[in-house]
Amino acid sequence: MSERSAVWLQYLLPKQALTAFAGFVASRERGWVTTAIIRRFVAKYQVNMAEAANPDIASYRSFNAFFTRALKPGARPLASADLICPVDGAISQFGAIERDQIFQAKGHRYSTTALVGGDAALAARFDNGSFATLYLSPRDYHRIHMPCDGRLVRMIHVPGDLFSVNPTTARGVPGLFARNERVVCVFESALGPFVLVLVGATIVGSMATVWHGVVNPPRPGQLRQWDYPAGDQPAPELRQGDEMGRFLLGSTVVMLFPKRFGPGPVAFNPAWAPGRAIQLGEAMASCGA
Repeated sequence: MSERSAVWLQYLLPKQALTAFAGFVASRERGWVTTAIIRRFVAKYQVNMAEAANPDIASYRSFNAFFTRALKPGARPLASADLICPVDGAISQFGAIERDQIFQAKGHRYSTTALVGGDAALAARFDNGSFATLYLSPRDYHRIHMPCDGRLVRMIHVPGDLFSVNPTTARGVPGLFARNERVVCVFESALGPFVLVLVGATIVGSMATVWHGVVNPPRPGQLRQWDYPAGDQPAPELRQGDEMGRFLLGSTVVMLFPKRFGPGPVAFNPAWAPGRAIQLGEAMASCGA
């Protein structure tokens, strides 16, 4: 099937229904059936269970429990860097935000305002800043961690489509990451504000954060927002490398940083390139003058 045909097929598929069904199946505890599904998944995607905190496939009571499995302590040492990579996966794109435009793929850009759910004032804080878009494939570890220390100030659940977020779809669907359902997490830090966006996709049953739990479902079809004012007891402060959220099935993380983050602009790791495999904890960027 050609890339164009694969993309057009997604416009026709009942993506919401498929995702709801997948979420239902993944949460069921079905004994040997669940174990058989997990074994097949591990074999198909060559999942490295040796680095899991619990490598025993038969011990996972649901597919979701397997998919959000923890890693062994020390499996992902943290680099000494201003910003570390928050996930395992592959680099989709990264670089400069041109005024308010983020590069998605050849011929496709989208705005920071659209990405964060229409809040132009929030988006303006990242004009001419930097972004990174990181893709998590089915075989990857699916917890998301903090790139630096940060205090949560707001979380926004933005309803949307549920297109696949694989590289083929990124090349074929305009504004993909600002079109799909997503959870926008806004942080303040000693270096400045930054945003982590968890982007949903076809078959992604839900997204969760450590401070809120499962954000979706429910899917009420309208924007929802939670504010965490400074000084409020529930407002979480997370350290670099701490878990901040997880996907129940694979998807994408988009990060936004302002033009000046700390003493200077974000300077990405010179070894980074689109398509390169990445691991949680490796050096992502420095913020020198």
